[in-house]
Amino acid sequence: MQIVNKKEAIILFFGDVIIFFFSLWLALLIRYQGLDTETYFSHLQPFSYIFLVWVIVFFIAGLYDIHTTILKGKLPSIVFNAQLANSVIAVLFFYFIPYFGITPKTNLFITLSVSFVLVLFWRRYGYKLASYRKKQNAILLASGDESVQLEKEINSNPRYGINIVSRIDLDQVKNTTFEEDFLGKISSHNVSFIIIDFRDDRLTPLFKSLYSLLFLRMQFIDMHDLYENIFNRIPLSLVREDWILENITNCPKPIYDFFKRAIDIISALILAGASTALYPFVFLAIWWDDHFPIFIRQYRVGKFNHEIKLTKFRTMAKSEQGQWGGNNDNRVTRIGKYLRTSRIDELPQLWNVLRGDISLIGPRPEFSEPVKCYSRDIPYYNIRHIIKPGLSGWAQINHEKHPHHVLDKEETRNKLSYDLYYIKNRSLMLDVKIALRTIKILLSFAGK
Repeated sequence: MQIVNKKEAIILFFGDVIIFFFSLWLALLIRYQGLDTETYFSHLQPFSYIFLVWVIVFFIAGLYDIHTTILKGKLPSIVFNAQLANSVIAVLFFYFIPYFGITPKTNLFITLSVSFVLVLFWRRYGYKLASYRKKQNAILLASGDESVQLEKEINSNPRYGINIVSRIDLDQVKNTTFEEDFLGKISSHNVSFIIIDFRDDRLTPLFKSLYSLLFLRMQFIDMHDLYENIFNRIPLSLVREDWILENITNCPKPIYDFFKRAIDIISALILAGASTALYPFVFLAIWWDDHFPIFIRQYRVGKFNHEIKLTKFRTMAKSEQGQWGGNNDNRVTRIGKYLRTSRIDELPQLWNVLRGDISLIGPRPEFSEPVKCYSRDIPYYNIRHIIKPGLSGWAQINHEKHPHHVLDKEETRNKLSYDLYYIKNRSLMLDVKIALRTIKILLSFAGK
């Protein structure tokens, strides 16, 4: 039995496609008080192209991501913003491609409205019914903050096929009857799953009893694997030398490395060429706001801890030069704030991509000073430097709060958990997902 439904995105995708075509059919039926074949097919072809783009917008908006409880609370606003973008795309499509003989203003409005309601209903109720599974009881045998987060997420979200009836915190277990009490809970709660931290040495004496449960059809789940699958990050309590040697490697991946570098070069050339049209306006804006210099050069930590020099548009007061240290809220210029949220300040780094200093996708490079502090205080922090850094990364699109020019060890630990997930699971598909989600950040002016 799968705890995290790997087919969820596929089911949601086909549900959305059906909703889009049904909404079009219903819009035409309402608009014309009936529906003939000719009218339907005259709308079907152009709207099919539009629906394809709408699905991509949904993907960029994160509507095919794992539906944790955090995402569920934001669902109405996410769907609304996605449909708002879809309406703009559809209007531009019919305006610039007037080859279909229709200008469906009213039909488009009805289709958008109906699909908005149905998509919300589908994600809140319909998908739950379509993928209904009877929940089975589980016991969580672990300690630490990750186990608390896991219990809260699983028990508050109906999408998972289990219910944690008891979490046994190993830090609190001191009595000698622990094994007897534990086996008693399994029997009294009709438990089918045991979620266990296999790396906790305190559980070693219990393994013999757990082994005997296999013959009672008990299923065992590694807590850390489940945490990674649900939250898309690595629990830092798991990270030790043995885990790193098993999961993290700097060995070349010839096919992946070749295509990643090729995509970096082609994309950087296109983006750098297209963005040069913005440079004169950025030059004037920075000069008008705070005079020269226009560019700053910063030294960051790159692959294998080698120092790299990045070029950016200046966004801070010229006395600061964008260097690390202290709270910088009052040092950002008026134009600089806009350049940061739009990520325009990072456009010159496309030349660093072409040089091979950084990639388009990878862990964000940090200043040397905080890296020294983090490397001293956060175990295995330097593992994030085993691959080439990037303009955007898994942590940038998932982590809500980012330390910027200030030391924040707790937030950096959280960010590291996402970086390690990317390093372990990096692939072209994951890079594409990060790139598409980065587009969403750029369009929403939420640069971090």
